[in-house]
Amino acid sequence: MTTSLKAVDAGHPASALPREFAAVMRPELPGLIQEVIDEIRRSYPEYAEVLDGPYSRAVHLVVEHNLTSFVDQVAAPDTSTVQRDKVCRMFGRFEAYEGRSLDTMQAIFRLGARLALNRAKRVLRRLNLPAGLMLSFADALLLYVDNLIDVSREGYLEARAEMEQGQDIQRQRLLKHLLSDVAAPRATLVELAERAKWKLPDEVTPIAFSADGKPERGAVSEDVLVDLSSPLPHALIPGAVDECRRAFMDAAPRSIRAAVGLTVPLADAAESLHWARRALSLAEAGILDDTSYIYCEDHLVTLTLFADPGLITALAKQQLAPLAGLTANQRDRLILTLRAWLDTRGNVLQMAEVLHLHPQTVRYRLRNLEKVFGDLLASPDRRFATEMVLRALELRSRRP
Repeated sequence: MTTSLKAVDAGHPASALPREFAAVMRPELPGLIQEVIDEIRRSYPEYAEVLDGPYSRAVHLVVEHNLTSFVDQVAAPDTSTVQRDKVCRMFGRFEAYEGRSLDTMQAIFRLGARLALNRAKRVLRRLNLPAGLMLSFADALLLYVDNLIDVSREGYLEARAEMEQGQDIQRQRLLKHLLSDVAAPRATLVELAERAKWKLPDEVTPIAFSADGKPERGAVSEDVLVDLSSPLPHALIPGAVDECRRAFMDAAPRSIRAAVGLTVPLADAAESLHWARRALSLAEAGILDDTSYIYCEDHLVTLTLFADPGLITALAKQQLAPLAGLTANQRDRLILTLRAWLDTRGNVLQMAEVLHLHPQTVRYRLRNLEKVFGDLLASPDRRFATEMVLRALELRSRRP
C-alpha cells in the first residue's frame, strides 16, 4: 500500500514537497548530521584538525542548523531564513580566515546534499512512498544547497576583502569612537560607520574577552565590531544577543573566557563594557562561575555588590562590628544563625531545618544573637545592609 502525501502550492522550492514529509524527515536528522560530520572527516583530511579541535562544536552546529532549517521550510515554506543565512555567512568567513579554498567549502555543502539524498531514498523505500516524491525532494534540496553556497560565498568573499583591504582597521577605528568616554558627534560616527560598512544600530551589546581566552578572528560574525589585538580584547554586537548567536557562544571552545555586557543604547556602550570587564574579573577571582561566556544580565545582584569592593568591606566592618570581640568559632556560628534568621524571617522551625539543628539549639543561638546585636537588627535599613554584607561574604568564600 502506498502512502499518500499532498503537496501545497507556494513559491518556495520546498513547497513542492508535502508538509507532512517534514515529520518523516525530522527523526532522521540526528543520524544524518553525524553521518555528514563523519564523511567530512573521511573525505577531507584538512578538516580533521577543525573537527577534533576547539571549534568542533561550532562546526557541528553549522551542519545541524542547515539541515534542520531545510526540514523547517518543508513544514512551513514561509519560515524565515535570516538566522540560517547568518550561520552560512559566518561559516564562509571562518573558512576564509582559515585559509581554505572556496571550492572546498562548496564541496562540503554538496557532500551533505548527497548524503541527504541517499538517506531520503532509504526512507522512501521503507515507507513505500511515491517515486515522484523523490524527484521533488531532490529538486528542492539541490536548490536549497545552491542557496546555502551562495550565502556562504558572500561571507567568504567579504572576509577575503576585509583581509586584503584592511577593513578591520576601519572597524576598529569606529569601535574605538563608540567606546570612548568622550562622546563623538553623531556625524562623525555616521561617517566612520559608512567607511567601515557597518550600519549604526540603536542598541548594542559589548563583550569583554580575557587576553588569553579570545576567539579566532574567523569565528566572529561579520556584523560584530571586534578588537582582538588590544591588551583588553573586546567586541560590540549590534542589538541584543539572539537565540542563534547565543547557541554559537555556547558552542565556543572551552578556552574562551568572555563576559557579555548588557544590551544598551549606543551611547551607553562604554559603560556596559565596563560592567562586562567587571564580570570577567569576578569570574577570574572565582566569585562568578567561570564558564566560556558569562552574561551580565544573569549576575546583576553580584555585580552591584562588588561595584566597589572597598565599600563592601567597609560596610561589612560596620554591620558586623558587634561580633568583633568574639572568637572565630563564635563569630562563624552567629553569622550562620544571622543568615538563616534573615532568610527565614525568624521562623525557628525553618531555621532549624536550614542549620540542621534542634529547634531548642536555634532558640539558644537566637538569644545570643539578641545579646550581641541588641535592637540594631530591628531597623529595616540595618537588616537590608546586613543581608547585603552576608551575601557578599558568601560569594567571596567561593574564591579558590
